[in-house]
Amino acid sequence: MNNPAGLAETLDRMILSPSGWRGIFNAHGDEESSGEELAPPYHIITAAAAAVFAEYLSHVFSASCPLVILGRDTRPTGKTAADLMIRSFLASGCSVRFTGVAAAPEIMALARSTLDGTPGGFCYISASHNPIGYNGLKFGLEDGGVLEGAEANRLIESFRNYLAGPDPAGRTGALLEKTGEAAVRGVYAESKRVKQEALGAYRSFGEKVITGEGPEARRVNKAIREGLKTFPLGIAADFNGSARTLSIDEELFRSLGLGFHKINGNPGEIVHAIIPEGDSLESCRRLLEELHRRDPSVILGYMPDCDGDRGNLVIWDQGKGAARSLEAQEVFALACMAELAHLVWIGELSLENPARNRRDYDRENNCKTAVAVNGPTSMRIDRIAGAFGVKVFRAEVGEANVVNLARHLRKEGYAVRILGEGSNGGSITHPSSVRDPLTAVFALIKLLTIRKNGASGGLFDIWRDAAKKAGIPASAGMPGVNLADGFSLADIIASLPAFFTTAAAASEAKLQVMTDDHGLLKNRYQEIFEKEWDEKKDDLQKRWGISAWEARACVGTEELRNLSSFGDAQTGGLKIVFKSGGLAETAFIWMRGSKTEPVFRIMADAEDAALERELIAWQRAMTTKADTAE
Repeated sequence: MNNPAGLAETLDRMILSPSGWRGIFNAHGDEESSGEELAPPYHIITAAAAAVFAEYLSHVFSASCPLVILGRDTRPTGKTAADLMIRSFLASGCSVRFTGVAAAPEIMALARSTLDGTPGGFCYISASHNPIGYNGLKFGLEDGGVLEGAEANRLIESFRNYLAGPDPAGRTGALLEKTGEAAVRGVYAESKRVKQEALGAYRSFGEKVITGEGPEARRVNKAIREGLKTFPLGIAADFNGSARTLSIDEELFRSLGLGFHKINGNPGEIVHAIIPEGDSLESCRRLLEELHRRDPSVILGYMPDCDGDRGNLVIWDQGKGAARSLEAQEVFALACMAELAHLVWIGELSLENPARNRRDYDRENNCKTAVAVNGPTSMRIDRIAGAFGVKVFRAEVGEANVVNLARHLRKEGYAVRILGEGSNGGSITHPSSVRDPLTAVFALIKLLTIRKNGASGGLFDIWRDAAKKAGIPASAGMPGVNLADGFSLADIIASLPAFFTTAAAASEAKLQVMTDDHGLLKNRYQEIFEKEWDEKKDDLQKRWGISAWEARACVGTEELRNLSSFGDAQTGGLKIVFKSGGLAETAFIWMRGSKTEPVFRIMADAEDAALERELIAWQRAMTTKADTAE
C-alpha cells in the first residue's frame, strides 16, 4: 500500500473523542456523498485503529489473543472499513466475531453477554447521526458502554502516535498482507450465526432494561398486556435504511400485542438526512397521520439515526387533531418522568418522603436516587426529578461523559435508573450503557398502558400526584384528578413543566467560529457578558424577574460551579444560569464547540417562550462578538 498524500491532513480533520472517532470517509471528501469507496488515507486509518485497539486489549487483559466483536451500521463506506479492520485485527493476534450490520445497542448487548469473563472488547463502525459521507469508530469493553474518558484518551494518544511514527502506510500494508485469507473467510462464514446471537442477546437484555427482572418484570409485562386490551396501541417507524432495519424492533412490538408499521425498511435505504431531528422527522409524521386515519390506535412513531442508538418521536396530538414531532428535550423529559414513576410503581422510590431519596446512606434509607444528564439538558428535568425527590447531576455533552458520570454516582451509592442527553433526546435506562430509541418508545407505552387498576395507581397517576405535591401547575390540557383513565398522549405531554428550549437542529443554535482556542473565546465572552449584564440587568429584573446569574461549566464528568474565569471551561460546556429574586433558577444560556461535528453550538432554556427567544438572540450576538474580538 503506497503512502497516500494527505494522511496527516486527514487525521487533523478527524474528530477524536471518547464518544467516537469520526471523519468524512468517502473518496469524494463530500459529507453528503453516498459513494462506497473509501478515501485512501482511511485505508490506513481503519487498519491502524484496529491494530492499536488490539494492542490496547492485549495490555489491559494481559492476553495474547483477545476477542473483538465487530459490527457496523448501513453507511456505504462501512463494508470496506469492516473488511480492513477484520484483516488488521486478525493479523494483530485477535479472534474476531463479526455481526455484519447491527444496531449499536445490539452489538453492545452481545458484548455484555459474550465478554463476561472473556478478555476482549468491541468495535463499532458508525458515525451515528452525522451525514452519510461520514463514518467513524467506537470502542468499548465488556459492560457494553464506550471506553470511559481516561481510557478513551489513552487509546486516542496511541492511535496518533502510531500514525505519527515511521511509515504508517508501510506498517499497515504489511499487517494486512500478513492476514491469512482462510481466517478472513472463516470470520465471514460465522457472521450469520454471530448476528443471530446478537439479536438474541439484545432481545433478552432489552426486555430486562424495559421491564426489570423476576417478579418486577412479570408484573410490568402483565400490566402492559392488560392495558393494551383496553387501550390498543400501534407504532409507526421510519427506519431510513438504518441498522434498525435488521434488528429486533418489529418482533418485539408484535410479541407484546402492539401494532407495527414501517417505511424505508431496507438496509442502506437512506432517503433523507440521518439526524433524527427537525425536517428528518417529517416522513414519519406523515406516515403516522396516514395510519391514524385508518386505525386510530396508531398514535406513536419514531425515527432512528443510522446506528439506531437514538431516535426521536412523533405523536398523534388529540388536541390538535394532527400528528406532530416532539422536540428532543420533550422526548427525554417524558422518558425521565416515566422511569421515575416506574420506580415508584415497583416500590423502589418513595413519594411519601421525597427528601429521603436524596440523602446519604442511613438506617431509614439505604439508597439515594439520581438522574445523570448533560449540561444543556433543559431545567424541566430538574423540576421533574425534584417532584420525585431525586437529584440531578450534569456532565459535559457526550454519551460517554453521561454514562461515566452515572457509573461514578452508583459507586457513591446512588441508584441511577434513567440518564441521558436531553439536548438530543437520547435516553439510557439502566442497566444499559447506551442510548436506545426503544427505551424511549417503551417509556411512553408504559405511561399509556399501566393505568389505574382498583387501588393501584398507574404511572401517570403517580406523576400527577408528585407534580401536585411539588406545586407544578397543571396545564389546560391536563386531565382532572378524577379522570384516571381519560387521558391521551397529548395530556401526558401537557402535564410536563413548561420550558422552552432552543432546538439543537435550529439554525440559530449553530455557529461557525474562527477562534480555535475555546478557552480564549470564553474569556473574551466573559468580558462582553459582564459588561452587557450591567447594562441589561435592570430591564431583565423588571420584565422577567431575573436578578442574578451564576457561571457553570461541565467538563468531562464534572460540573464546576461559581466560575470566576469562564475560560476554565476550556472545550467543555459553559452555562450562565439566571436566577430570580429568591435565587430560584429560571433560565440559562449555554455554549460548547461540538466534538462530533465541525460546529459551535449555543442554546437557551427558559420557562417563557419569549424569554427563550430573547436569550438565544443575545447569546448568539455575544458569542459572535467574542469570536471576532481582537
